[in-house]
Amino acid sequence: MQITPVAGALGAVLDDVDPRDPGDFDAVYQALLDYEVIFFPQVHLSADEHMAFGRRFGTPSIFPFARIMGATEPTMTVIEDRPNTPNQADEWHTDVTWTAVPPKCALLHMEVLPERGGDTLWCSATRAYEVLSPRFRTLLDGLVAIHDNEAFIGGVEAKMGESGSEAGAALRRDYPPVEHPLVRTHPETGKRALMYAAQFLRRIKDMSDEESRAIVDFLDEHVKEPSLHCRWRWSVGDLAVWDERSTLHRAAADHFPYRRVIRRLEIDGDRPYFDPN
Repeated sequence: MQITPVAGALGAVLDDVDPRDPGDFDAVYQALLDYEVIFFPQVHLSADEHMAFGRRFGTPSIFPFARIMGATEPTMTVIEDRPNTPNQADEWHTDVTWTAVPPKCALLHMEVLPERGGDTLWCSATRAYEVLSPRFRTLLDGLVAIHDNEAFIGGVEAKMGESGSEAGAALRRDYPPVEHPLVRTHPETGKRALMYAAQFLRRIKDMSDEESRAIVDFLDEHVKEPSLHCRWRWSVGDLAVWDERSTLHRAAADHFPYRRVIRRLEIDGDRPYFDPN
């Protein structure tokens, strides 16, 4: 297996490795921990192969929206951007932080490539924490943030019309606001990372609105720093796997009016925590 880093902060291309071959998995998993997001160019996985590879990382997730719609088995989400569909993922985030136990990692497979644009970017949340001054890291350590799903519900209601109101009510009922550490400890590497999601992080607990907004606004600007990023220009059949516990990501909304279809699978994680030691 050949590993080629794609940027200074994170990301690596894995060549001469087939995701269908279970014999390579230990090295693949270590590369994920080391580089935080890994890319398999033009492997062209079927949906079944995509699911099978995902199972090696853990238990495939039932996406919360699919769950409230009655799903009882793991699901893959097909994300389709059309000319009249705004891209809601064009903000830095880690996925589904409005649940008590967000995903461990995610696997994204390009199905339909737009004629132009449509890249995805990742940010090392580990590096974003490490470059802060020691005094500011001390301020953030131990803070608790409240996350909710109102932004997600707004997108559901916009897409579903009248039936979206019922789905939105079910999402609010089953997934009320949750608390997560603003700085989380990675359960395998022990490293600390910022846990940030522009759409879902509502405020900092036990702070005034002004104090909370100052910190959230700072983080929103901080994670935009290009030295923390890597960018992937897709080809059809590419697969990206990233560690949700140590990265943020966003989709570049620069491909409209061209259609883009991508298939995503998430893997169940564990409850985020901060270890002061």
